[in-house]
Amino acid sequence: MAHKEKIGGLIKAALGPGFALLTLLAIAGYAVLGPTGVLAWGEYRAALDERGMQLAALEAKRDALKNRVELLDPRGADPDLVGELLRKEGNFVHPDEIIVPLK
Repeated sequence: MAHKEKIGGLIKAALGPGFALLTLLAIAGYAVLGPTGVLAWGEYRAALDERGMQLAALEAKRDALKNRVELLDPRGADPDLVGELLRKEGNFVHPDEIIVPLK
């Protein structure tokens, strides 16, 4: 009978540290295998590289649009760009120009 009480006391004494160990193992497993864990870093790096390329393309497009806006500034618009836009959007031509249809 004393032997059973001794075993029961050992089991009760081991429950706390055992539960703590299982909790630490679960946290470590989540840190390695979870959605933001160590194994997901490769996917995040690939996504970051892809987004970096997208950002570079968008910045180049933004810079081109910014340049076009500066050329169309009402205080001093670029005459070549104004002429191009008038011909393209307004169908305006000079009397001495020859129109070559592309279609």
